[in-house]
Amino acid sequence: MRTTFMFPGQGSQTKGMGGPLFDEFQELVATADDILGYSVRELCLQDPRGELGQTQFTQPALYVVNAMGCLHRLRRGPAPDALIGHSVGELNALLAAGVFSFETGLRLAQQRGLLMSQAQGGAMAAVMNVPAEELRRLLRDHGLDGIDLANFNTPDQIVISGRSEDIQQARAIFAARQTPFVPLNTSGAFHSRYMRPAQERFDALLAGVELLAPRITVISNYTARPYGHGDIRANLAHQLANPVKWSEGIEYLMGLGEMTFEEMGAGKTLTHMVAKIAKARRPAAPRLSADESVQRWNAKHGVGTKVRSHVIKGPVLETKTKAVVLFGHRAAVYLQDYNGYFALDELTVVAES
Repeated sequence: MRTTFMFPGQGSQTKGMGGPLFDEFQELVATADDILGYSVRELCLQDPRGELGQTQFTQPALYVVNAMGCLHRLRRGPAPDALIGHSVGELNALLAAGVFSFETGLRLAQQRGLLMSQAQGGAMAAVMNVPAEELRRLLRDHGLDGIDLANFNTPDQIVISGRSEDIQQARAIFAARQTPFVPLNTSGAFHSRYMRPAQERFDALLAGVELLAPRITVISNYTARPYGHGDIRANLAHQLANPVKWSEGIEYLMGLGEMTFEEMGAGKTLTHMVAKIAKARRPAAPRLSADESVQRWNAKHGVGTKVRSHVIKGPVLETKTKAVVLFGHRAAVYLQDYNGYFALDELTVVAES
């Protein structure tokens, strides 16, 4: 079985992240402190000045914790077959593939965070259970053309990104529709048009960095396909102002064959996303005909079976007859004390009589 290492990005940061890894990798931490000019251990474990949620601090902190998590894992097991990172986590994927050194990657994470922090007044939020085209239409119909779709995390979760006031207005729209809407722990409108100035400056910065060919397959957020040696700079820069195609990238990896996904760094955000993506990929169970449903029910459940209805909330009921096909197409059973037929797919068996 093949293995993919995953590296989380912004939104996964939490006070206390890294924990004992700071003692395990003291030399690496000292190098990071020299480059950053502050104690990354203090930032991650104590956050005394409340800076961990500010992107210029979040990004290098996550990079360091992700790198330590990967090294910790490699001390205990074989190298992965593929790598993927979410947003700034992509720098860790490229580090693990040998594209640049730890020091170079940390400087890139630091500069990336500083450039992105210059775009003020932005926010992001996750919207659940709304397909992309419907989401675009809803935003357009409400005059919110300034909001972009930023992260395609799972088939049922899309992150939107834009000005804070627009995101707040969108929140009211989705609340009225009773659509789950979750503001994210980020400090800007990342992966949107508002990051284009940062993209241009980051691209210029990358021009002066030596980027080696990946030794392990790395999936790009921008293309959802493997990096080539010649497209590392362009993909890293484009990623800042374009959507993270996380779900598509994971599906590509799943399509390569049986794959285990291991999350490095802080939390299990990406692990939960992968579980949802995998569930959505599973083919739906074939729908039984009414005759097949009745035969299966009667083979398993006798008269007097205790059930609850999904439709009518109330006490536990009992079946009075065997299941039958009503009207030529409806599998149903008669319930005692309710004096009526209920569709079999509206019932849950509680216990046998």
